[in-house]
Amino acid sequence: MTITIKYFGLIAEVTKQNEETIDFSGQSATELLEYLFLKYPDLKNKDFQVAQNQELVANDAIITGQELALLPPFAGG
Repeated sequence: MTITIKYFGLIAEVTKQNEETIDFSGQSATELLEYLFLKYPDLKNKDFQVAQNQELVANDAIITGQELALLPPFAGG
């Protein structure tokens, strides 16, 4: 399946892009992260969450949407 991954904040700095489209043959967010860690090794050292279709998901979530985002921690006030 073709999915679009959006990167924000420090994650975008690591990947050197805000968005990319990839062909993904896996099923879970964990498999996607393994792929991304191979492509961007520095990503392993960053803290972030995965969102699918604008909702945060666990790493073992099944990929069902075509839009994912890697979100760094948010500071708020």
